[in-house]
Amino acid sequence: MEAFPDLGSLSDDDLKQLIDDLTKEELEVSYRRRILHGKIDLLRAELQARLRETGGKSVLDDVDVDKLAAILAGKAAPPADE
Repeated sequence: MEAFPDLGSLSDDDLKQLIDDLTKEELEVSYRRRILHGKIDLLRAELQARLRETGGKSVLDDVDVDKLAAILAGKAAPPADE
């Protein structure tokens, strides 16, 4: 982050330019923020649709978490391919 300039040492033109630069930066940040919020909204909508399709049931409900943990820990053989 840049240090804030000594305002007393800036000319009127420099002040106007700094205002313009920061205003442009704020517009860019605001645009980026709106894009990110839109993406978040789309992702949440997708997640809600998926949860509705499964009746709110987690996809992990069908996973044997203990067996998976044992496999990942190297304590059990992975299931045979069917």
